[in-house]
Amino acid sequence: MWFIFALLSAVFAACTSILAKVGIDGVNSNLATAVRTAVVLVMAWGMVFMTHAQTGLASIDRRSWVFLVLSGLATGASWLCYYRALQIGEASKVVPVDKLSVVITLVMAFVFLHEKFTIKSLAGCVLIAAGTLLLAL
Repeated sequence: MWFIFALLSAVFAACTSILAKVGIDGVNSNLATAVRTAVVLVMAWGMVFMTHAQTGLASIDRRSWVFLVLSGLATGASWLCYYRALQIGEASKVVPVDKLSVVITLVMAFVFLHEKFTIKSLAGCVLIAAGTLLLAL
């Protein structure tokens, strides 16, 4: 089931890129990011209340709060940079570079989470990086 959600995530991310590139025309990239973030915020809290997950808010421990906040800050920084890049660059070049996050995530998962890094992982990283360079240059 995780694969289906991951695939849907990729499809929606692709839609995000195209819709953002069209929508950002003539709009300050920071303002566009704020509008997008407000929509995501409303949608996320809507899902929380629809599924009655708000009852778990009080049970989030301090460590989780710290890492969720840091993750949110990283997401915000990523989105601000992404929208600026989309505003001044071509989507067909910006998106592949953005997807280098896959390679960076694999390396960070190996270093910080002690996840396995196999020959298959290495080959995937090399191919993704090569594909990114091929598309972006």
